[in-house]
Amino acid sequence: MKFDKETAIEKAKGDLASRLGVRASEISVVSATSKEFPDMSLGAPAEGEFAAQMIASGWEIRLAHNGKEYDYRGDKYQLRLRGFKGKNYLIAG
Repeated sequence: MKFDKETAIEKAKGDLASRLGVRASEISVVSATSKEFPDMSLGAPAEGEFAAQMIASGWEIRLAHNGKEYDYRGDKYQLRLRGFKGKNYLIAG
């Protein structure tokens, strides 16, 4: 799947809603900003994953539910969740 900023946000909202057991409409977007990440895992490697050490451009997507924020990162080829219950996840890519 190829992403643009809006499709990455919608995919992230759906993923978070599924993880939390709520409707996507209950998830709010705090921010979605362009960012350069230090590696091809967008600074959020999944367990055991090795990423090329080159600058990757994408988006940092901050979502919220019930006062808690969640950090997603995406580019045109992948979407990742950073630091959810202490782990990083590759959602799509």
